[in-house]
Amino acid sequence: MTLLAIASLGVLAVLYTVYRRFTRISIRHIRGPRSESFFLGNLKEFYQSQAGIAEFKWEEEFGDVVRIKAAFREDKLLVSDPKALQYVYQTCGYNFPKTPERRELSRLVAGRGLTWADGDIHKRQRKVMLPGFGMPETKALVPIFSRCAEQLTTQWKDILDDEKSGEKVFNVSAWMARATLDALGLGAFDYNFGAMDNADNELKRAYSNLLADLFGSPTALGIFAQNTSHWLPMWLVQSITDYLPSAALDRSRKNSDVAASVAKELIQSKSSELLLGKGGRDVMSLLVKANASENENTKLSEAEMVAQMRTLMLAGHDTTANTMSWALFELSKQPDIQVKLRNEIREKESYVHSRGDGDFKLADLDGMPYLLAVIKEVLRFHPVVANTYRQAGRDDVLPLAKPIITETGEAITEIPISKGTRIITSIAGYNRNRDLWGADADRFNPERWFNERDHSKKAGSVGVYGNLLTFAGGIRSCIGWRFALIEIQTFLIEMVGNFEFALAVDPGKIRRENCIIMVPTIEGEMEKGVQMPLKVSVAPRD
Repeated sequence: MTLLAIASLGVLAVLYTVYRRFTRISIRHIRGPRSESFFLGNLKEFYQSQAGIAEFKWEEEFGDVVRIKAAFREDKLLVSDPKALQYVYQTCGYNFPKTPERRELSRLVAGRGLTWADGDIHKRQRKVMLPGFGMPETKALVPIFSRCAEQLTTQWKDILDDEKSGEKVFNVSAWMARATLDALGLGAFDYNFGAMDNADNELKRAYSNLLADLFGSPTALGIFAQNTSHWLPMWLVQSITDYLPSAALDRSRKNSDVAASVAKELIQSKSSELLLGKGGRDVMSLLVKANASENENTKLSEAEMVAQMRTLMLAGHDTTANTMSWALFELSKQPDIQVKLRNEIREKESYVHSRGDGDFKLADLDGMPYLLAVIKEVLRFHPVVANTYRQAGRDDVLPLAKPIITETGEAITEIPISKGTRIITSIAGYNRNRDLWGADADRFNPERWFNERDHSKKAGSVGVYGNLLTFAGGIRSCIGWRFALIEIQTFLIEMVGNFEFALAVDPGKIRRENCIIMVPTIEGEMEKGVQMPLKVSVAPRD
């Protein structure tokens, strides 16, 4: 190709780019914060602030849809409006696919599983996985979770027996991560990870502080690289993440190898049991069985099955462990709520024993209104995933529940967007929307849930539980949300029923670190990983 031809192609490419910029639907009239830099826009404040802090500030000033600047002055929409979110998640789910760079992060930490998949691939994978997450299957998990929670209680009481003061500061995040990993292993895979027994388990080591180490405290360069990678061919981005020498990427690759090895071993074991006419009711056995019944065009490949296991390993214990940490943190800050919850637990416990049972059943868990109110408030106030990332798959129009004011002073109730418009859905912002949750939406208050119908009327259908967006919604909602909910119920009953929790450090020093999921860290101690230190003592019984 001649130099003239190359130059001509370059000129045509520039002209096309300029043409697209000035003819595509513009969102420049949507108000937002002033850009801090040409190379990072508002991204540095967004990613380096604690989870939700930047968006709470911007949404307070500009409304439920905010335009923020990304690298090279690219416009993005930060959305917390209920009607717009309902449209993105429920009405047109597959028309708003995940952004390519976020899909690549999913591939990096969990493989090409359900959190990575989109479109027809996602439909096929979800169809095969659904049988493992029905209500009967989830109901059977209650005694498994109870045993894991009771094991944690026994270990804590043994440690406290040796303390003269009767109390000890525990990093509850580390303990919850171990307990929920065992609960996940037994409930989802019928496999004992041995995390509570301090077994030298390679998988436990691989997942310890994984997301905090990989994505916590991002540098300006890291933010820039992540948010410009979608302009590169995805095969090149994948090659970089697969082969570039880097301590963080090496850690992720090691995790991938360990998790894949365990997953393959379990899949082979479950498949052999199925051939012998056996098979349990754990999620993995049901997944192998469901996959075997599919025809060749719809069943999952071995690589996809491994990815589903990796997805469950990561999402199934880290999210629950951190939700439990935030729950105990709030109960430590407000002892009156803790006492009220403990009284309800003890009352229900007496009822269970009076009928001759030693264990709680699912109906008992669901029959504790204050427990459910506390859990919903924790999920609302501390969503472990604060944001998701989407892009418009076609030219479209976002409807709004509440008008916003444009740069020109016009009040609008819908926003035309062009194909490719990048959207950050603000789960944290929606969960604290004052129009939905009241003027005290920024306060932790379980009592609000006794007016739950009012919230549903105002929001319409958005989230799968309590109309919260914590488990997302629509076709991309968390497939294991019931699994997670029952696990949280079971652990809270055991923990609060047996122990008193109090603050061990100034609560202002606890950071909501955004590492894909929101984890607790201590200000100035990021190198120590995930921390939630709380004073723990045995709760007295009358």
